[in-house]
Amino acid sequence: MYRLLDQYLDFLTMEKGLSSNTLEAYGRDLNRYVAFMERGGTKEISDIAPEQVISYLVEMRKEGLAATSVNRGLAAIRGFYKFLLTEQIINKNPLAHIELAKVGMHLPDTLSREEMNVILDEPRGGTKSALRDKAMLELLYASGLRVSELIFLNMGNINWQVGYLVTMGKGKKERVVPIGKSAYDCLYRYVHEARPLFLKRSQSDVLFLNKSGAPFSRQGFWKLVKKYALRAGLLKKVHPHTFRHSFASHLLEGGADLRSVQTMLGHADISTTQIYTHITREGLKEIHRKYHPRG
Repeated sequence: MYRLLDQYLDFLTMEKGLSSNTLEAYGRDLNRYVAFMERGGTKEISDIAPEQVISYLVEMRKEGLAATSVNRGLAAIRGFYKFLLTEQIINKNPLAHIELAKVGMHLPDTLSREEMNVILDEPRGGTKSALRDKAMLELLYASGLRVSELIFLNMGNINWQVGYLVTMGKGKKERVVPIGKSAYDCLYRYVHEARPLFLKRSQSDVLFLNKSGAPFSRQGFWKLVKKYALRAGLLKKVHPHTFRHSFASHLLEGGADLRSVQTMLGHADISTTQIYTHITREGLKEIHRKYHPRG
């Protein structure tokens, strides 16, 4: 079973172009699944019955995993069996009649416009670090980029004449995202005043550099966001993805159509984008409650 699992992960790498983070998550989920089956005495993938799959899912819940985590693992297993069926390694799927665990709707964490303004104003002064940090935060909010997309931007990804950037999202899908004047101005100043100081005498096409002149890590940028959230005195938990969530919800609150927001976020399915409409509706309900005489 582990040999087949390796074949599947190779297939995802070569054919599907999944990110290293996604592949790592799939690998963890599927290795856990195979290990469970082997502990139960099953050695062949074709011998696994639906009852055993259900036992595995029950075991995951007993371990305290949330329904979202169970569903993620189930999605990985479904993909594995789809591959095995396509390759004619098996002739039946034990997951055919197993449904996803019910999950309550989880609304993304967002900042209000006022809170966003406060944190964006936190990188103060004209030091090279302040100019870089302000450019990164402004660009993250203006573009709705994922953290990995932000830290992997190269100088060539920015179109200065038109004011947009080109990024490579999940599944290696390229998309074009407007930058906006505020982020453009901060980015321009960083590139011309601060970035050469981070480069020193080295050569790099990476847009945002750390103090060593190397690309930012995800953890490094997470710490940067946490630092400015604390300085801003925000009581909410703020993480890099909060900027992406706020980008989407603020656009929809301002009247942007769902399809446009979907395109800018790089969502393959519009249902993923629709989660933000719930935030907008909650905001409208609050306005109605506050200002309507019968609210």
